[in-house]
Amino acid sequence: MIQKALEIFLFRMTHSLLLLVVSISLFIFSSIQFCACEIKDINIVDDSRPIILFERFGFASGGHVDLSIKNVSWTTKFPSAKLNPASMGFFLVMDRAYPRIFNESSYSDDFCVLYSNFVQILFRFNEISLDYSTFNTSLKIDVPEEYNLLFGNCQSEFFVSMKIHTEMYNILNGEKDFLPAGQTILPIMYFIFFIVYVVFFATWTFICIRQRITVYKIHLIMAALLLFMSLKMICASEDKMYIRNTGTPHGWDIAFYIFGFLKGVTLFTVIILIGTGWSFLKPYLQEREKNILAFIIPLQVIENLAAVLISETGPVEKDWFTWNEMFLVIDVVCCITIFIPIFWSIRSLREASKNDGKAARNLDKLTLFRQFYIVVIAYLYFTRFGVPGIGVIVNYRDEWIPIVSAEGASMLFYLFIFYNFQPVVENNPYLVIDDEEVPTSEQPLKEIRLINDPQN
Repeated sequence: MIQKALEIFLFRMTHSLLLLVVSISLFIFSSIQFCACEIKDINIVDDSRPIILFERFGFASGGHVDLSIKNVSWTTKFPSAKLNPASMGFFLVMDRAYPRIFNESSYSDDFCVLYSNFVQILFRFNEISLDYSTFNTSLKIDVPEEYNLLFGNCQSEFFVSMKIHTEMYNILNGEKDFLPAGQTILPIMYFIFFIVYVVFFATWTFICIRQRITVYKIHLIMAALLLFMSLKMICASEDKMYIRNTGTPHGWDIAFYIFGFLKGVTLFTVIILIGTGWSFLKPYLQEREKNILAFIIPLQVIENLAAVLISETGPVEKDWFTWNEMFLVIDVVCCITIFIPIFWSIRSLREASKNDGKAARNLDKLTLFRQFYIVVIAYLYFTRFGVPGIGVIVNYRDEWIPIVSAEGASMLFYLFIFYNFQPVVENNPYLVIDDEEVPTSEQPLKEIRLINDPQN
């Protein structure tokens, strides 16, 4: 009697835990943002997760889902467990249906997402024959919307292995378009940003050549930032164009990741070096400032590695959420770290403006550093919080808006930095003494000149 009661208790606890995992998984999947969808080949090995998200895609009218699986098998550690093939299968679900599924699950003790009224079943395993090595299915989308392709396993005691081939695409002018409906404009948008950055780089090069007397090493690093940004934009444009036409990036994604990594490291380096006043306020770095650079650069390497894994694998991989959390933590640490040298410089300039005889010049520098501090905060806050917020608000057909907003914010940020720290003597408060400083700092010299040369 006690043993039977214990078995019933364990069964209910296991089922409740499974239901909780499914509900949490559906909630998390509803907030995931994907950068691109393409033709994918995925290998699942001994996986018992109740929900596996493969892709998210924005369909226009007449879109298609093609799915192929082969080498399907399952194992269990419980010899007495009996497999119900109908409890495993693939399905589509809209983002807006997640709350309804969550509410539906709360009213059923034996809830299985494959039997929900708010999912569109592609097939269950009881509909396929294991006598054949490959099973293919195709579905035409009648209701345009953003759909998620998922695999459901309502028997967590079974571990599933299989190979999956997916193609999700729209039909545009009679041809397949493998970009989601909200990203079809991105190739041309990235190319426009490429042209703008090329012009920006050419202008900066011209200014540096014209004002080469006041060009410091930091200006050359800033030029490298523009070069890497230009190359990243053209690679992004080609990457999206090839995905749109063929479903695969043809190697452009590798170039995109390389130049994206170089851009990220260079950007944080520029912000830190400007924050320390290197080349502007002083020709050297103190030991503590070198330590910050030595700390931030390896973090950027790890962050970019995590970004590549997040983008290339997706939540279908078991460690995807771990890499996602690592990326967020490292990004926050990097953003906080770059403020430290700015605080040091602001404090140093504030003390110098009170103690030495060049108050006006130091106050100008202090004002500029405060502006720089505010702009850095605004830029990081908008790109880390504002852009994802825009992505949640906009319709799936306007998925390009947060991407363009992020790139536009980066452009404005670069314009502020490059304008205020350009190698132009008359516009750079680091390299000029204001006229108001002359009466206080040079008046005695003028009086001596007048005595020695009365004609002046």
